[in-house]
Amino acid sequence: MPINFHDDKNRRTYAARISDESWVSLMKEMVEVSNKRVADIGCGGGIYTKALIEMGATQAIGVDFSEVMLKGAMENCKNTPNAAFLLGNAYHSNLTANEFDIVLERALIHHLSDLDACFKEANRIMKTGGILIVQDRTPEDCLLPGDENHIRGYFFEKFPRLIEKEIARRYDVNQVQQALESNGFRLDKTVSIREIRRVYDHFEALNTDLLLRTGRSILHELTDDELLDLISFIKDKLSGYKAPIVEKDSWTIWFAVKINSRY
Repeated sequence: MPINFHDDKNRRTYAARISDESWVSLMKEMVEVSNKRVADIGCGGGIYTKALIEMGATQAIGVDFSEVMLKGAMENCKNTPNAAFLLGNAYHSNLTANEFDIVLERALIHHLSDLDACFKEANRIMKTGGILIVQDRTPEDCLLPGDENHIRGYFFEKFPRLIEKEIARRYDVNQVQQALESNGFRLDKTVSIREIRRVYDHFEALNTDLLLRTGRSILHELTDDELLDLISFIKDKLSGYKAPIVEKDSWTIWFAVKINSRY
């Protein structure tokens, strides 16, 4: 079963972590955030809304379709000046047109069935010349072999039936590029990054995280017994590695420039 983003028990799931330093460094290298107005569409717990303010944005507005997620984001950013939050979604953000220098859509598009509508809305709220940053996992990112860093790879090794489910909800590099170019953007650069998801001091901590399934929606496809089998399988695979276990996720990031309006 998929994650229910409106369930209050998930309120802190996407607010408890901080942005990885590798992500911050890449953003600083690729985009000038200082003194810019930024929209964070699908902001979840506000992790990256906060990071963008800390990087120098004059204002960052996080948008999410879940009031529960927004409540967690506001708690997360209660001491972050110039961060604000708004109920909306990728197709109807409720933001003003032509207002934003940068729009971030991180871990968003794999939840969507209509990339064109998503990018058309991003185009609407952005200034001409503004930067749209789309970050998600492609099928290739998800299906990398499992190792001590790429824990997710073991999910598909143990349960190959999950591969089809994972591929079905992911867009490949060319699909994203085509949708961007069809909606008033010029693709500037595509970058791959390995971000630290979490560091586990010992396997028991990883065990606990896997049991909770938080931030790992694909695990909701498994029964409780299958999940226990998977954890045992991963424990065997990692038996030769010494703690800590540094889990990293592979991502693709598209940087695109708005060149004309499409709304």
